[in-house]
Amino acid sequence: MPAKVFSIANQKGGVGKTTTSINLAAALADLGLKVVLIDMDPQGNATSALGLKFSEGSSVYGPLCGDGKLEDKVKDISSHKNLSIIPSEMDLAAIEIELAQRENYLLQLKKLVDAFKKSTDFDVIILDCPPALGMLSMNSLVAADYLIIALQAEYMAMEGLGQILKVLDSLKESSVNPNLALGGILMTLFDRRVNLAHEVVSEVRKHFSEIVFRTTIPRSIRLSEAPSYGQSIFQYDPNCSGAYAYRYFAEEFIDRFDLKNA
Repeated sequence: MPAKVFSIANQKGGVGKTTTSINLAAALADLGLKVVLIDMDPQGNATSALGLKFSEGSSVYGPLCGDGKLEDKVKDISSHKNLSIIPSEMDLAAIEIELAQRENYLLQLKKLVDAFKKSTDFDVIILDCPPALGMLSMNSLVAADYLIIALQAEYMAMEGLGQILKVLDSLKESSVNPNLALGGILMTLFDRRVNLAHEVVSEVRKHFSEIVFRTTIPRSIRLSEAPSYGQSIFQYDPNCSGAYAYRYFAEEFIDRFDLKNA
């Protein structure tokens, strides 16, 4: 079976999107799936969080410009069996302008990902999107089978959610990616001590019911600290609440998307 492709997105920054991309990828790999994380954000937070430094020519920039293939850019994460990454780099920011000038500009990454799926044996491909609905995020959504939205359990959480859902609908209706599905909404930065956090989660579940994952990711200092050490939460503090949450999430993720037999 070809790999299933997931774009983890939210145009709002600071919602735990990259934290989710890193730790979901690591947890799935620990559970035996072959996973590659593609860092589509020019800021490269997922890259540095897994202990890699920016290196010219290491990202999807070259392949998007017609120079090379995605499989040429894959780097294994030595500290995590089954986990690989295609890193980001500074030059990736320039592709926003270059893509806009191309014919079929929304399909450029999809072509690469489709070829990548056929030539490699990964089970899961995770695209960590930038915190904006620009060319890189839009290309990531078009290349994906499923959109996963990281949504903070805080006031104004619903702000922007409608926008990304409209983008999802427009991509499907325009036939750019008619099979793109809303794979789920993950509630992040949940502080169980705050009544408002419970109210926000309850409101989101009321509107989106089973689309919302059962697992909630807690607000955690340890989750915030881990990236500065270039480690996933499972390396940094495997017994903290954040590590347990992402393990539960990975198990739920496998069940929802039938990845056991991938």
